[in-house]
Amino acid sequence: MNKRNLIAAIAFFFMSAVSYAQTAAPIKIGYTNVDYVMSQMPESKQIEADLKAYSAQLENQLKSKYQEFETKGQAYQKGAATMTDVVKADKEKELMNLRTSIEEFQKNADVSLQKKQQQLMEPVLDKLQKAIDDVAKENGYTYVFNSDAGYGTTPVLLHGPEDGNISDLVLKKMGVTPGQKPAETPKATTPAATTPAKDSKSKSKGKKK
Repeated sequence: MNKRNLIAAIAFFFMSAVSYAQTAAPIKIGYTNVDYVMSQMPESKQIEADLKAYSAQLENQLKSKYQEFETKGQAYQKGAATMTDVVKADKEKELMNLRTSIEEFQKNADVSLQKKQQQLMEPVLDKLQKAIDDVAKENGYTYVFNSDAGYGTTPVLLHGPEDGNISDLVLKKMGVTPGQKPAETPKATTPAATTPAKDSKSKSKGKKK
């Protein structure tokens, strides 16, 4: 759904809500900034640390594979002149297999890191949802929207009164004091050894000439 359609859908919802409110119980609407709330949660710092540690582990494994490729590539270059055609072909095949292994590991590492993030975030999101549900029930909110526009998304709520913002109430419900120095929103990052893996392609091509 593009932004124009989203705005139209929201407008339709509010028009329907107003119409319904004239014949039924009053509707109370609140909203919260999910990104803000999560940045205040102590779990965010731990998730960030865990993701960095996991990413470093993958990065070290990738570097180890690249170093093996470099070592065997250098040995091939030094001894290529004295190798028989059979030995040379075998060494070139080994280097190609190592390069493929590096590329596959990097792709799998990206997927693994994303899964790790989802695994770490799931209990935090469940906790956040429960707190939102509890605050909504305790304060009589019929609907609660998300005003967060992070990660390139369009917020569900484009405007609302400040007294409808339940973000601090949600934090207090979870035992967090609002207004603390926010932690970085946990994000999965690709292992830093991406460039060497790409460089290996050009080096391998050079060896085959």
